[in-house]
Amino acid sequence: MLWLFRDLAALTILVLWFMQPGALEGIMAGEALGSQITPEALLFLAMQFWAPLAMAFLSITLKDKQNRWANIIVGTVYTVLSAYGLIGVSAQEVLLRVSATVATALIVWYAWTSKQKV
Repeated sequence: MLWLFRDLAALTILVLWFMQPGALEGIMAGEALGSQITPEALLFLAMQFWAPLAMAFLSITLKDKQNRWANIIVGTVYTVLSAYGLIGVSAQEVLLRVSATVATALIVWYAWTSKQKV
């Protein structure tokens, strides 16, 4: 559930960004956040949303040991990315970005402290 929560928070941030004056005009001109929208940038954005969805599925299908390490590794990467995303954000994004960071940090914590079935 925390992976889905993270993705929902990220999508909400994106929706809020679209509501900013000039955002849609910039996208239509092929620019976002002062950078050109490239196929590589779109692939990176798609992967940022796809990976948590894949992790939500893998969390219920992998064996305990693989699940634990996958959540620790991917959760750590997303926690760092989410925390980095807190730099220079607007006031309306703070709650959602902090929530996404806390969600991925909790994923890592729960995976790290989980007891392995023998």
